[in-house]
Amino acid sequence: MRIASFNINGIKARLPRLIEWLEETRPDIACLQEIKTADEGFPESAFTDIGYQAIWHGQKGFNGVAILARGDDKPVEVQRGLDGEPDDVHSRYIEADVMGLRVASIYLPNGNPQPGPKFDYKLRWMERLRTRARAILAEEVPALLIGDYNVIPHDDDTYSIPAMADDALMQPESRAAYNRMLGDGWTDALRTRNPAGGVWTYWDYQAGAWPRDAGFRIDHMLLSPQAADRMTDARVDKEYRGREKASDHAPVWVELR
Repeated sequence: MRIASFNINGIKARLPRLIEWLEETRPDIACLQEIKTADEGFPESAFTDIGYQAIWHGQKGFNGVAILARGDDKPVEVQRGLDGEPDDVHSRYIEADVMGLRVASIYLPNGNPQPGPKFDYKLRWMERLRTRARAILAEEVPALLIGDYNVIPHDDDTYSIPAMADDALMQPESRAAYNRMLGDGWTDALRTRNPAGGVWTYWDYQAGAWPRDAGFRIDHMLLSPQAADRMTDARVDKEYRGREKASDHAPVWVELR
């Protein structure tokens, strides 16, 4: 089975591209980020028309996450949002049981500019995510925490170390928070498949980043031990970044036995 993730960067603006990708690749489960729509504006019928059921956690104009499942097995919501900051109204996390898996769609804060309150929020959010992730590990279920982490974990995960050196995505604190999750027992699927790095999932719209292949890897799929034992492949659907009116991210996916 194939579980995928796609930061669509506005579900209404890029719905044709999203439907195109779903129909061409047919992932069993697809996690979406940056849907940028209020709950009532989510285009559910567009997905049911092509055989997908959905749950979502929306926010008007910003953020927003969703989980789609192909066929009759609708995702059963487990949790939306993370505990730890009652005043946090950002729609960045939704978790569900679907097809025998625990799946969370994640849109982690960017954190720029740093230093500053946005970076502090990013680091707190990562610790809140780690707390939830450890609770999931304790359940010993096949689980996947996938989405846009806004973290460049290694130097070989970016086209240019100097260009990103001051960015919140590549700060030592961001990397350390990500590595703490790996240390808890999660497996980075794309890194496992591409240990030498050099694989990008994001290309900015500015400065000809796509034609120059000036990208970096910030979309990650973390697998619990029970899921990692079943992994057979993990890749990036890079070509979709080059299509007309594309998202600035490419879809990523992992296959499990």
